Amino acid sequence: MSRVVLITGGSSGIGKSVGEFLTKKGFVVYGTSRNPKKITNHPFKLVALDVNSEESILNAVAEVIIAEGKLDILINNAGMGITGPIEDTPTNEMRKVFDTNFFGAIDVMKAVLPQMRKQQSGLIINVTSIAGYMGLPFRGIYSATKGALELVTEAVRMEVKNFNIKVTNVAPGDFATNIASGRYHTPVFENSAYKKVYQENLDLMDAHVDAGSNPIKMAEAIYKIINTSQPKVHYKVGDFMQKFSIVLKRILPDKMYEKLLMNHYKL
Repeated sequence: MSRVVLITGGSSGIGKSVGEFLTKKGFVVYGTSRNPKKITNHPFKLVALDVNSEESILNAVAEVIIAEGKLDILINNAGMGITGPIEDTPTNEMRKVFDTNFFGAIDVMKAVLPQMRKQQSGLIINVTSIAGYMGLPFRGIYSATKGALELVTEAVRMEVKNFNIKVTNVAPGDFATNIASGRYHTPVFENSAYKKVYQENLDLMDAHVDAGSNPIKMAEAIYKIINTSQPKVHYKVGDFMQKFSIVLKRILPDKMYEKLLMNHYKL
C-alpha cells in the first residue's frame, strides 16, 4: 500500500513542490490550506486546516485517516515570516508568528501522534530554517520560532522512539518561494532609529529569496529522508555558505561570529 503523507502549508512554495514530487513517486499526498476551495488545478488533494485552530487541525487529520485508514508521514511545513527591528515590531505580531511556526507545528504533531502510536509506526518531519541556528538582525523573531521548533523536535524524537515513531527536522536556507510576500514586515517608520539600515536589509532579504534555490531540492532531500531507515536528528538544505555558516557559529568565538554577521548585514 502507498504511504499516506500530510503536508501542512501544501498549497504553495516548498510544501507544494514536496507534495507534487512525492505524488509522482507514488505516495498518497494530502496538503493543507486555510481555504482549499479557492485553489484550482492543484497537483494533489488539499484539506482545510488552520494551524492556529486546534479544532481545524483535528478535523483535517481525522479527514485523512477516515479516507485512507492510516497516516504514515507528517511534513510540518506551514509557517510565516516576520521582519523588523525588535524595538519597532509589535509584540502581538511576534505572538502570531510563534502561534503559527511553533505552537501550530506542535498542535499538528499532537494530532497525528495517537494514530501513529496505534499503527506503531510513523515519521514526522518538521521544516525549520537555517535562520533558526542563529539570531539574525531584523529576523530575530523568525529565528527564535524556528530555533525553538528545532529543540522541541529533539525532545519529541526521544519521547516517541519507543512507539517506532521517527521525528526529524529539515532546515532550509533561502529558496525561491513566495514567503517574502506573505511575511509580516514591520513598517519602516519615518522616525525609527533603524530606518536606513532596516530598509537596506529588507531589500537584501528579498533579493536573497528571489535568488534562492529551486524548491525541488527540498523535495529531493525530504524524499531521501523518508527512505532512510534511521533518520538523523537534523538536516540542512541550502547552498554551501548557508550551511557553512552553522559550522562557523559552532567553531568561532561568539564575538568573531557576531562581527561576520554584522559585516554581512552592513551594521
